[in-house]
Amino acid sequence: MPKEQLREAAEGLARQLERQHGVRSSWEGDCVRIKGAGVDGELSFAGGVVDVSVRLGLLASPFKGMLQAEVQRYLDEHVS
Repeated sequence: MPKEQLREAAEGLARQLERQHGVRSSWEGDCVRIKGAGVDGELSFAGGVVDVSVRLGLLASPFKGMLQAEVQRYLDEHVS
């Protein structure tokens, strides 16, 4: 998948997480950082590899499965 399409998919995921979970996102090169109440993570796509890393605080940890499934579903639909 071309880098431009990967970036568009990452931007869409960041917007979705902002709307649904109130997190903020910011770009640093090919990496989007996600930050919110009890959530700190990043999604990068350097070299054609998509890497998602999220750290959840104690209060957000019960939502781990839901967030993981949501991110996986989005990537499955938008990254081929």
